Amino acid sequence: MITGIKLKNFGPLTAVDWKNLAPINLVIGGNGSGKTFLLKALYSAMRTLEEYKRGDVQRTAAEILVDKLQWTFQADKIGDLVTKGADGQLDFRLKIDGKDFGYTFGKDTTKQILSLENHVPPRASNSIFLPAKEVLSLHDIILKSREVDKVFGFDDTYLDLARALRQSGKGGRNFDAFAKSRENLENILGGKVEDVDGNGKWIFRKGKHRFPLGVTAEGVKKIAILDTLLSNRYLDPQSIVFIDEVESALHPTAISKLLDIVAALADCGIQFVLASHSYFVVKKLFLIAQEKGMSIPVIAADGGDWASSDLKDGMPENAIIAESIRLYEQEVNFSLGSK
Repeated sequence: MITGIKLKNFGPLTAVDWKNLAPINLVIGGNGSGKTFLLKALYSAMRTLEEYKRGDVQRTAAEILVDKLQWTFQADKIGDLVTKGADGQLDFRLKIDGKDFGYTFGKDTTKQILSLENHVPPRASNSIFLPAKEVLSLHDIILKSREVDKVFGFDDTYLDLARALRQSGKGGRNFDAFAKSRENLENILGGKVEDVDGNGKWIFRKGKHRFPLGVTAEGVKKIAILDTLLSNRYLDPQSIVFIDEVESALHPTAISKLLDIVAALADCGIQFVLASHSYFVVKKLFLIAQEKGMSIPVIAADGGDWASSDLKDGMPENAIIAESIRLYEQEVNFSLGSK
């Protein structure tokens, strides 16, 4: 499990220091604050550790990292990821179960990282990044764009997800810990999304009826992605799941139920790092933290600075929270004034 992250001069993230991460973690902030950037920085590091020494092709961790950074952030050279106008180098430090992984490079770096420290053993489990937009309807386009045309457009978070969805189920029984969560996911969907022939032609099945994916709600497709990754065993109890804008395309009731499932999967061992700018998401996770007495660390962007807190201790001070309270107070004042 990721237990700590420290970044300096990483794109819009001039200084981030987030300690004591837990099974569920939340990044909040407004548009352009760097939430997605932070998730992608973490994801690139995790995928590097997972691809390192996996398979027949042996590349160094530094070589894998350069490739992940370039294709995840779509940068012509990785030196472009250094904060514009920064005096120092980009510095990334990650702790996984107390063990360190880190690297530094400057703005002139092209395709070689000379300073990399890795004390984390190779991982057998998979991390995955779920972007704000669902990918099932773009599945074939993403794969062709990257595997055939080899062009920028869909970054590595999309490619890795498309490949994970394409993976056929492994033999043997699925993880017992996921059974109830999968049942609850399918209850939210009211049916099941399936790749009928294993060729990327997805349909939505509701009872005996089949519907083309194109006429299926985007929120249904988004939830179906998580269900598929659990069913084909791409995810296991040691996986890490990054979800960008968890509230995107979902009705509040579906968000609430989905976050209950996230909490249940976190109890099974999966770690989640969620990004959101929704008061509803923050409030629901706050209630989960209070009900379960569990730590849900939060890091919030506020005017370029990042402050950490814990939903177990209360709602954080943040512009998103403040605006929601302001609107509530405005509504109360309006109601009182109308009487």
